[in-house]
Amino acid sequence: MAYLILHPGLHNERKVEVRFGENVIGRLPGSALFVDDRSLSRRHAAVHLNHDGAYVLDLGSKNGTFVGHRRIQRATLRGGEVIQCGDVVMQYVADDSAYLDPPTAVNDPRNDLSRAPIHTLLLDGGGGTGRISRSALNVAAADPGQRAVDKLRILLQVGQALAHSGPLDPLLRKVLDLGMQILDVDRAVVLMPDGNGVMQPRVSRTRAAVDPDEDAYSRNIVEYVRKRNVAAMFSDAAHDPNLGGSASVVRHSIRSSLCAPLNGPLEGPLGILYFDNLSTPNRFTDEDLEFVTAFANQAAVALENARLSSRLATEAVARSSLQRFLPPRTAEQLIRQGARLEVVETTVTALFCDITGFMALSDRIPPREVVALLNEYFPRMSDIVFRHEGTLEKYIGDAVLAVFGAPFKHDDDADRALQAAIDMQREIAALSDRTGEFRDLRIHIGLDTGLVAAGTIGTEHYLQYAAIGPPTNLASRICGVAASGEILISEATRGALVRDPPCPIVAQPPVTIKGRTDPLRTYLVDWRGMRP
Repeated sequence: MAYLILHPGLHNERKVEVRFGENVIGRLPGSALFVDDRSLSRRHAAVHLNHDGAYVLDLGSKNGTFVGHRRIQRATLRGGEVIQCGDVVMQYVADDSAYLDPPTAVNDPRNDLSRAPIHTLLLDGGGGTGRISRSALNVAAADPGQRAVDKLRILLQVGQALAHSGPLDPLLRKVLDLGMQILDVDRAVVLMPDGNGVMQPRVSRTRAAVDPDEDAYSRNIVEYVRKRNVAAMFSDAAHDPNLGGSASVVRHSIRSSLCAPLNGPLEGPLGILYFDNLSTPNRFTDEDLEFVTAFANQAAVALENARLSSRLATEAVARSSLQRFLPPRTAEQLIRQGARLEVVETTVTALFCDITGFMALSDRIPPREVVALLNEYFPRMSDIVFRHEGTLEKYIGDAVLAVFGAPFKHDDDADRALQAAIDMQREIAALSDRTGEFRDLRIHIGLDTGLVAAGTIGTEHYLQYAAIGPPTNLASRICGVAASGEILISEATRGALVRDPPCPIVAQPPVTIKGRTDPLRTYLVDWRGMRP
């Protein structure tokens, strides 16, 4: 028995049996080793096993196949070789007995400080009776040493409770629920900056006996903490000289308060955590201030993680949309710029590629085979577009429309488009020589250069890049004039080339194009006569 060990030695290691014959590796569903990784081509490589042994064969992949860090087209396999396809690593094992499961790592959790639930460490489940000090903390332990340990346990439990939160507001409500369970306070508020940087209440909580109030906090206390970026304890708020007889303190009958900034380790100030007591002055101690500072730090980490997670999810949606029609490097550049570009006027070279006689081909083979053929054909054409840093605008039936020069320009966009067209024809010709499913496939291509309006259109969850203007339409018309296996370019594209063409370009008699009154001058690209 022979096997491919995917991700050897890692937590997601997977063993796949190598069967007799061809075993395809790639992103195409149904492959012998299917891996959904963008560094792989749909049919990236194949391991062949026969009576004479085994070998690995690269199937014309974009990112290459490597054996022992050496890029190969074909390599013999004897057992133990490390194969890398794109970014995906695997090991070929010729004999199952040579494969040993990795050792299992274990950890004894008996000394885990976080095992005790919070409610077992608090007085009366957080009710506040039987208190052993002025502290507002509901920690049950009286012994200072045990009390310190239990506070650490509580903070560990808080960290665990906040570690798996989802959207932001439920997370903030959980922060306040935990705070009011642990502390003997009447009100709790999380404030966050609005678009103008002014702190506004985001979520709030009150004890059952306290009337809820949308403005249930002291603005002076919040501003004191915000300006100084420090945690603060106001033991007797009504007479605290730092508050200067605050109207909100008097209006809400605030007797004592604890307030701390929510400072994320990466993003800095995120908001303010506020607690107060309406009945007892000097309700809080230095112990409470120290605990609330640690509590706020944990809440800030959770808050920052939630925001980063939301941002990553949004970027993932944008990246998924953009990478469907842009080269990876261009897509990443757009993500950094906000994943949406304003519509601009710019000069592009449009490439329109169509399958010759596709309707007749569709009539000859079953629909499922037509879909399978297109699923093989389109990625190959797209890879060529991306290789020359073009933008894949759309598929139209069996046709491919790409533009070169938007969203980012190059001095040689027309040359890139021409070389992409040549590579497309050479790819189909090479495939038809050796692959049954492409044996009868031929394409024809048209190019035109001119001014368009280009930009992203669509919704937040589905973006499309579009270039609107005559060149995209004219490239389609020129493609319609081109015969099977031909590349035709417009006079505008011929004039936009900055380098000598890589092959002969022959002027053609003017042709009449639908939608144009004047005959159009085109040039035939003799891609089979490539210059050395």
